Amino acid sequence: MPVNSFENYPMTWRPIIDRVFKPLYLSLANQLEQDIISGSLLPGTKLPPQRELADFLDINVSTVSKAFKICELKGLLSATVGSGTFVSFDALSNAYLLTDGKPKNSIEMGATIPESSSYESLMLQLKNMLNEPDFGKWFSYSRPNDVLWQKDAAVKLMRKGGYITDIETILFANGGQNAITAILAGICRHGDKIGADPHTYSGLKTSAGMLGVRLVPIKHQDGEMAEDVLIYACKNENLKGIYLIPDYQNPTTHRMSLARRKALARIAKEYNIFIIEDATYHLMCEKPLPAVAAFAPAQTIYITSLSKTMGPGLRLAYVSVPEQYKNSLTNALYNMNISVSPLLAELAARMIVSNHLDTIIESHRKNTIYRNQLVNEYLSEYDCYGDDTCIFRWLQLPSNISGVDFEILALEQGVQVYAAERFTVGNSIPEKAVRLAICAPETIEELERGLILLQQLLHTIN
Repeated sequence: MPVNSFENYPMTWRPIIDRVFKPLYLSLANQLEQDIISGSLLPGTKLPPQRELADFLDINVSTVSKAFKICELKGLLSATVGSGTFVSFDALSNAYLLTDGKPKNSIEMGATIPESSSYESLMLQLKNMLNEPDFGKWFSYSRPNDVLWQKDAAVKLMRKGGYITDIETILFANGGQNAITAILAGICRHGDKIGADPHTYSGLKTSAGMLGVRLVPIKHQDGEMAEDVLIYACKNENLKGIYLIPDYQNPTTHRMSLARRKALARIAKEYNIFIIEDATYHLMCEKPLPAVAAFAPAQTIYITSLSKTMGPGLRLAYVSVPEQYKNSLTNALYNMNISVSPLLAELAARMIVSNHLDTIIESHRKNTIYRNQLVNEYLSEYDCYGDDTCIFRWLQLPSNISGVDFEILALEQGVQVYAAERFTVGNSIPEKAVRLAICAPETIEELERGLILLQQLLHTIN
């Protein structure tokens, strides 16, 4: 029997668990998940203390703890030391937003896809390769000498982004998403905690959720990860590492200052945590700052790729890995069977070394600047953050509508955008904002149609 009477006692959650279903902690976890999905428990709700809930249900505290732990690892709950346990603000985002399909003929402004103008150069280079007498080697296994020079190309690419390293650190992965997944699988254990921005790359969230790695939101100061909050999390949350996108942070578009890069690197060294530095968008910066990895090379796993500058279909990422993590990551890539196509690896290396990449990037920058000018013109009445060479923008919405609701309304009008809730980490309150991928529309005319539709929608809800 419960120790206390709960007849007139206020509780945010009064579950009824199926005691026939064993073990009880799974029954309680299932009930909690269902109540969140059904809307009985809203995002941001603070759950009763574990001892109080255990008393109410007349079960052991350890049973409640196990149930909460399961739901935390699924991303449904977020626990903060000294504050309690809350229903995560992003608990429903995967269930309601991350769908595979979208209405036909809608204008794509959700996924961050680069302009297709680089495809012609890729095709010409590919045709040249296939016209070579020994073209059959591209359809066989990689050869050591080929990999060595391809690693040289990777080093050259990283140097363009402000990080100087050597070929001994380089590993290949099938794109940035696979690289992140392999890193988490290789050097984290189920239940480990990784710090991230309050709004971060949704691919990190899905990989972490799949592997049972918990993401801890690190609050911002002046749009950047706050030093004191990170230090507090290192001390009290037992962080294993942090994930950063210093250049054109996805989704908020912010560029990290040089001072903050140095500060976060110093903290990582002081508290012996690793850094995953995602440099996906750094090549679009006209004047790149030094990478965070430059200030903490022994702590930082640096990822760069060509997916946002040359073509997402290349499915190739270069990863610079410090010695202490190299064996673990190599084994993770091998065990996950993430091997890179020799054909695509050679194609990417030739584009980099021949300087064709520089021409492509310059063209992308020019076209992206023009597209951003159109965004500024059509959405001039609203706060829409992002530099001229950033391929996406962060649109702040009127206070009377959430990102989720706006995404739904925009799709009904024929435009796909992504709500802030897709990117929200843990108990962070999602901004009333959406991300606009301005280079995803295939033509300028299609982009203009999308912007006009969004402008009209904003006027109707304002």
